[in-house]
Amino acid sequence: MTLWAFLLQKINTCVKLLVIMPITKSAQKALRQSKRRKLQNSRRKTKFRSLVKEFRQTVAAKDFDKAKQILPAVYKALDKAAKTNAIKKNRASRLKSRLTKSLSQNKKTPS
Repeated sequence: MTLWAFLLQKINTCVKLLVIMPITKSAQKALRQSKRRKLQNSRRKTKFRSLVKEFRQTVAAKDFDKAKQILPAVYKALDKAAKTNAIKKNRASRLKSRLTKSLSQNKKTPS
């Protein structure tokens, strides 16, 4: 680890310790909401990422029946993440389109 990286790490830990807590009730509530939303968003993102990864692996393994079964779950996770603004709607749409396209293209190519 270089000296620069070490110093940056120490500065980051010091800054985390010096976080000023909210004083007013509304600011405290906003902080609670923010933490809750961050947790929910990260859960939704990891859920759809893991499903997309699983789908791509099954397509790569030429297991098209299983991929067809996974696809609705992927769509559901993407739509849920887009609905709650964890990801942008266009990104969800683009991913759904690309995944469906990859499934159909891999089906056409001979094994």
